[in-house]
Amino acid sequence: MDDRQPAPAPRRRRRSAAAVGLAGALTAGLLAGAPAASADRPGGRGGDPVPAPERSPVAVGTGGAVSTVDPYATQIGLDVLADGGTAVDAAIAAAAALGVTEPYSAGIGGGGFLLHHDAETGETRSYDSRETAPATFTEKTFLGEDGEPLPFGEVVSSGLSVGVPGTPALWERLAATEGTRPLGELLAPARDLARRGFVVDETFSAQTAANAERFRRFPATERVYLPGGEVPQPGDVFRNPGMARAYDELIRRGTQTLYEGPMARAVVRAARYPRTAPGVEVLAGQITAADLAAYEVLEPEPVRSDYRGLEVVGMPVPSSGGIAVAESLNLLEAYDELTGEPLPDVAEDAYLHRFAEASATAFADRNRYVGDVPGVPTAELVSQGFADERACELFDADAAAARPIPFGTPDGQYEDCASAAGTQEPPRDDHGTTHLTVADASGDVVSYTLTIEQTGGSGITVPGYGFLLNNELTDFSFVPVTAGVPDPNLPGPGKRPRSSMAPTVVLQDGVAVGGLGSPGGATIITTTAQVLVGAVDRGLPLVDAVAAPRVSSRNGATTTVEPAIADGPLGAALRERGHELSTSAEIGAATAVRVLPDGRFEAAAETSRRGGGSAGVVDPG
Repeated sequence: MDDRQPAPAPRRRRRSAAAVGLAGALTAGLLAGAPAASADRPGGRGGDPVPAPERSPVAVGTGGAVSTVDPYATQIGLDVLADGGTAVDAAIAAAAALGVTEPYSAGIGGGGFLLHHDAETGETRSYDSRETAPATFTEKTFLGEDGEPLPFGEVVSSGLSVGVPGTPALWERLAATEGTRPLGELLAPARDLARRGFVVDETFSAQTAANAERFRRFPATERVYLPGGEVPQPGDVFRNPGMARAYDELIRRGTQTLYEGPMARAVVRAARYPRTAPGVEVLAGQITAADLAAYEVLEPEPVRSDYRGLEVVGMPVPSSGGIAVAESLNLLEAYDELTGEPLPDVAEDAYLHRFAEASATAFADRNRYVGDVPGVPTAELVSQGFADERACELFDADAAAARPIPFGTPDGQYEDCASAAGTQEPPRDDHGTTHLTVADASGDVVSYTLTIEQTGGSGITVPGYGFLLNNELTDFSFVPVTAGVPDPNLPGPGKRPRSSMAPTVVLQDGVAVGGLGSPGGATIITTTAQVLVGAVDRGLPLVDAVAAPRVSSRNGATTTVEPAIADGPLGAALRERGHELSTSAEIGAATAVRVLPDGRFEAAAETSRRGGGSAGVVDPG
C-alpha cells in the first residue's frame, strides 16, 4: 500500500441492541452529559472529582480486556467495551484519558504507533502517527554557528524540539475507518475527566516534582501543572480546564482545529514564540501553519517474524521497535542452534546473558541501518539467515562480546561466520512514553504506544489549552553518531525521527493470541522482547513475565539491570561473564493482554513499576 494514499473506506461493525444497552451503569460516571468546558483556573471548580478506580495488575475474564499504566484510562476503555465498542474504540478513549492523567508521557501534543488486528478480516494493520519535522529542517538544524552540536538540554526545553503532533489525526482516522463510534463520543470521557479532576498518585506527583524547575520556565505550564506554585501531592485532586477545553474543541470541530483551525494557530505561536519567565530565553521553533496542514497518518506494512511457531507483528520504520524485537528473538533461536541447549532449558543467569547479547547485537544493527530514509533493509534485518550469521560471528555462551558490538551486513548473502562490517558508538537514549493494550470480544487486538518524548515533553504548554508539546525532534541525531559512518537518523524536512516504540501483536495460525508493549525510550525494545520471552520460553504467567526483573543491553559500555539482578547472584554471574553492569531502579512499564485457550482474556500490567499498572476485563466472572 502506498503510504501517502487517502484513508481506506470505513470498516465499521454494527453493534447489537443488547450491547448498546449495557451503557447505563458502567458509563454513567464519565459519559453523563457534561456542559462544554470553560477555561477556568487550574484546580478550580469543575464538579465533583472522578473517584479513583481500583488498581489491579492482573485480571482474567470475558467480554474484552484493557491494560494501561493508569486505572482511569483502563476503566474508561472497559466502559467502552462493555457498551459494545470495539478494541479500536476503547483504545482511542483510553489513550485520550492517558492524555489527562499521564500528560507528561502522552497527549494531544504528541504522536505514536498503533497496531490493530482485525479478527473479521484476519488483517493486522500498522499506523504511524509519529511527529514530523518542519519543512525548514536540514541536517544542520541542530548545529551552532561554530558547526558544533547545540547543547542537548537547551534544545529539549525549547520550541526547536517540537514536532508536528500526530496523535489527534490518528484518533480521527481510526474512528472513521476502524471504529464504531463518533470520535466526539470517544473523547468525551477524557474531557470530563480533565474538567472534573482526578486523584493524583505518587507517580504523577514525582514526575511533576522532577520537572518543576523546568516547568517554571514557562508561565503557562506553571499555571497548569504547578497550581498555586506547588507540586500536586498524592491524594490531591488535579483539574485541567484548559485541556478540557481542548478536548471540547476536538469534539465540536473535529481534529481540523489542530491542523488548520484555532488550536493550530495556538500551537504555532507556542512553538515559534515560547512565552517564558522573566530572564529566561529559549530557542524558537520552526513549525508553521503549512507544516500542520500537511500532516498525514501513514499506514505502512508491519514487520513480521516467526518465533517458536508464533507470528510476531511489529512496527516498521521510522520505528526501530519491530525490527529490533524481531532480530533479538531470531538471535535467541540462533543461540539455541549454536549451543544445542534450548532457551527454556538453561539456567536464569545463562538466559539473561543470552538476552543481553541478543539485544546488544540487534541495537548495533538498528543504530546503523534504521531511520526515516529510503532503502532500510528491513526484510534482511529480520531474517533468520542474518541472525544466524550474526550469532555465529559473535556469540559466546560463557563471555560477553566486547562493546560496542560491530554492526553486520544485511545483504542476503549469509555465510557461517562472516566478519562484521564496522563499529559505531551508541546514540543517546530517549525516554518517556506510555502504552496500552486492548482486546475485544470479537477477537480484535490493539497495541498502542504513544508519547510526547521525554517525561514532560518540551515543557511548553499551549496557552489556554492545557496540553504539553512534544520534544520529539531531539530523537534525531544532532550529528552522525560515528564520523565516516552513514547515520540514517539525521534531521530533514518533514522527516520523522527514529523511535524505539514497539507495539506488538502476536498471532498463532493467523489468530491474535495477544498484544503487548511498553514505555521507556530505548528500553522499550528490550522490555517488550523480554516480556514475550518470559511468557513463551520461561513459562511465566503473563503478570509474572511483566513483573520479572529486567536486563537491557543496548550496545553501550554497560548492561543495565534492575536492583533485583544487580544485587544478587544473577548480577554476580553476569559480571563473571564479562558484563559491566549499571543499575536502573526500573526498566519499562509494560502492559499486555493474552487470549487463553478457553477464550477468556488475561490482562496484565506492572505490579510495582511506576506505582503499578491497571489491568481489567469486562466480565471477571
